[in-house]
Amino acid sequence: LAQAIFVIFRDSSGSCSRPAFAKNMPDFKLAVDKNNKATELALLRVCGTVQQNPHMRAFWASTISFFLAFLGWFALAPLALEVATSMGTCENQLYPPEDNPKRVAYLKYKSLKTGKAYCQYGKNDDTNPTDCNPVPQDILASGTADEKMQYRPGVLADCVCTPGTECKDIIANAGVAAVASTIFVRIALGTLLERFGPVNVQSGLMTFGAFWVAMAAAITAPWNYTLIRFFIGCAGATFVTNQFWCSLMFSPNVVGTANATAAGWGNLGGGVTQIFMISVLFNPMVSSGMPANTAWRVAMIVPAVLFLICAATMKLLCWDTPTAKRFDVSVTGKTQKPSLWDYVVVLKDIRVIVMIFQYSACFGTELAMNNQLATHFRTYFQMDAADASALAGAFGLMNLFARSLGGITSDILFKYVGFRGRIWAQFLALFFEAVFLFCFGMVDSSQPWYVALAVLICFSLFVQMAEGTSYGIVPFMNKQQLAVVSALVGAGGNLGAVIAGFCFYKPINDPLLPFQVHAGYVMFWALLSPCYYWREHGGMFHGPAVDKTVVDKTSVDKTSVDKTPEPAGKKPQAAESTETTV
Repeated sequence: LAQAIFVIFRDSSGSCSRPAFAKNMPDFKLAVDKNNKATELALLRVCGTVQQNPHMRAFWASTISFFLAFLGWFALAPLALEVATSMGTCENQLYPPEDNPKRVAYLKYKSLKTGKAYCQYGKNDDTNPTDCNPVPQDILASGTADEKMQYRPGVLADCVCTPGTECKDIIANAGVAAVASTIFVRIALGTLLERFGPVNVQSGLMTFGAFWVAMAAAITAPWNYTLIRFFIGCAGATFVTNQFWCSLMFSPNVVGTANATAAGWGNLGGGVTQIFMISVLFNPMVSSGMPANTAWRVAMIVPAVLFLICAATMKLLCWDTPTAKRFDVSVTGKTQKPSLWDYVVVLKDIRVIVMIFQYSACFGTELAMNNQLATHFRTYFQMDAADASALAGAFGLMNLFARSLGGITSDILFKYVGFRGRIWAQFLALFFEAVFLFCFGMVDSSQPWYVALAVLICFSLFVQMAEGTSYGIVPFMNKQQLAVVSALVGAGGNLGAVIAGFCFYKPINDPLLPFQVHAGYVMFWALLSPCYYWREHGGMFHGPAVDKTVVDKTSVDKTSVDKTPEPAGKKPQAAESTETTV
């Protein structure tokens, strides 16, 4: 970890002076390669005009916009029970226990705080109950009024929304809708980015998202709750721009770290929103006297305003590429115009298919957890909103360093072991993600909350690392179709969340089994890592087929990871040694 932190922050001085080794480079604040891509990730070197420092402007713009997109995307998740109460869809609102005492959700309910169960004398079947056991005859003869109660509705939560209830299904459907819409938008972005460039696309997505986040304040029924979450989900496509933009700005020796850090700190919004929406906005509003029904609606306006500010700032202050305000496909070495046929060409590669589903097993898992964890802790562990959101937020907060750690690990192994190091980093991250996800599914409500938290943190560490190692490989898969590959792999993450929602968490009426089944899905795709093999890079168990002596005799442009043509007027410079590591 110490080495990871050192790599990220080295040369990150806020000083505007250029490092000594960059004196012979073009007039940029960062050292660059022959294609004007930055060869360092100096996080705090943000000064200078857009012409002097387009790299770090793009890095921070892509990171902050994705962070805010995540914050707005999952803002409704920690507020799910408050929204359900406002819509009147809680089990005890739809079926008052006084009139419907034999609802299964009630029969299975037990308060963890008081230890009291709804069925005072137990239920007639532990697995599939149909009624509570009757009051014993001796209690009927001499017991108190409370002891004579067969049912105890007073122990029920304010909003019963446990597995198997209509409330739980509504929340699950809306969660799936929120990630499903992003699949289509992310795929479309492969072409849209090539046509309009990262700045225009990212600003457009944030503006569109702002409208629907604000509209969340008007939710009144399940149908518009699901619809609004569907359209808010479009903002999740900002991830594709995030990765594509950084790939245009940073050279191969740091692109894994840059992509992982930008995406990881963006994903951090998924953890921050769990705490921000409850502890910073909702709870203080309620404490000041605002009704809960009004407080969560007002809270949704805040991320909408932040969306608009971010969109305007990007449009005014950022460039698409190091040397041009607007992107042109020739920068990636692509000769033909963008076409839908590009998707067909890319999908013919089995390695791309495997990467799509491996990303569904890591980023898709993160999205599923962002939808599930807060409600899981509130309903299964019966925590209050603030505590549940804090534990759920811990999962996302690991993005502060874990995804970057995955990218850094991928870059370091690439430097010392070659390309196979990136594949091994990917495999190990997914493998241990599956192990700890299964372990999390074994933590039941009888164990202390800190046991669940400890396993959750280990699980989150490898989830985020796997995301970082994935995009340590993506820029090398098909360099001419980088935008399309980035879009398809990004869409795969959302596909994984849809698969998890529909196949694991919605149909299985058990609080823990879905996590265990989901772990099996992750392990399956981890074991397909040996499918990665390129003649010029090698594979998991093999080196490159191209002999090193042959590579050395070829030109730098042919062996470089980035084959971008030299901009007019720029004098070619020697390539970085790490670019030719094969």
